[in-house]
Amino acid sequence: MSQQLISRSADLQKLRDQGYEVSVIDGHLVLSHVPYVTAARQVTYGSLVSTLTLSGDTTTTPDTHVVYFVGETPCSANGAKLDNLINSVVDIQLTLNLAVNFMFSHKPVPSGIYPDYFAKMSTYATILLQEAQALDPDAIAQTFAPITDEDDTSVFNYLDTASSRAGIATVASKLQIGKVAIIGLGGTGAYILDLLAKTPIGELDLFDGDRFLQHNAFRAPGAPTLDELRYTPYKVDHLAGRYAAMRKGIIPHAVNIDTTNLSELDGTDFAFLAIDDGPAKKIIIAHLESVGIDFIDVGMGIYETNGSLGGLVRTTLSRNDPRSRADARSRISFGDDSTNEYTQNIQIADLNALNAALAVIRFKKHLGFFHDLDVTDTSIYMIDSNAVANEDAA
Repeated sequence: MSQQLISRSADLQKLRDQGYEVSVIDGHLVLSHVPYVTAARQVTYGSLVSTLTLSGDTTTTPDTHVVYFVGETPCSANGAKLDNLINSVVDIQLTLNLAVNFMFSHKPVPSGIYPDYFAKMSTYATILLQEAQALDPDAIAQTFAPITDEDDTSVFNYLDTASSRAGIATVASKLQIGKVAIIGLGGTGAYILDLLAKTPIGELDLFDGDRFLQHNAFRAPGAPTLDELRYTPYKVDHLAGRYAAMRKGIIPHAVNIDTTNLSELDGTDFAFLAIDDGPAKKIIIAHLESVGIDFIDVGMGIYETNGSLGGLVRTTLSRNDPRSRADARSRISFGDDSTNEYTQNIQIADLNALNAALAVIRFKKHLGFFHDLDVTDTSIYMIDSNAVANEDAA
């Protein structure tokens, strides 16, 4: 991915063609081997780091004029700190693979905006280089170093610049678990996939033996074409194809989980249950508990009253400990929900999306991505009062 981004972006390719050591690490542009002067008036080498603004697999105009710097305090040739360049001392871990020490600010005149990344990165490199060459004329930033292939293990087909722009790449790495199963790809399950597809989970396994029919289009994210509906694909195949444009590792299984294939769930790091078949759910949960898999079950209870819909949306986490397991079982319905109006295909995509969002937020809290002040296993959103009740394990 990094090599492709550089080769397809004229400004990054220009940096490389002119001999700068350029790489893309965790969604950030890195210019390495930049000479600078330390407070001891020694010439050494640091790195410039910039966030990236992309349009697909090419760069666009940088969204900020500032850069980060990796190294000691940069100084002039006489050893004075470059106060006109240093914006602040930060000393932060931007990502798991990038720790930075300073933020630089040098606005181009008169626009205040760099037209591209070549102008931006070469400008900062030149400011540092001029001071270094005053002490060591042989100091260079343009080394024309050999280019090696980069092993890109990202699950995404393009860089996650959302995390890098927000400065939360290190936090986002907490979501890099191996395998998550989504059991049931109806309305709520499809929205769970939509949210999880945007995380660095290694593999998303989809389990559902039903076809994607016209009524499903009104309860799922996205907008299928009429031809797609006429084809009546399996739900898992339709959705896996949709999100394959964004990422790898989405595995469709056009089957319903039952006693004959429970082993398909073995090796899963986490599971989401989004089915309304109580007896089937009971079998699946018993197996998840037996093999020690944490899971979240979602559900709704919808009723009509005075010409409008009321009810609740429930999210329940079951962690691998006896108390949590027992509490989850006490809250999950294992009965036949055939009389629930929700199963009669009432179109309530907003509740599907809300149920999915609450479930994924709880999952992210479970992994430490979101702060969790009061650890609760179950939350219930009540439509009529617009309130969320958080319930601790009994």
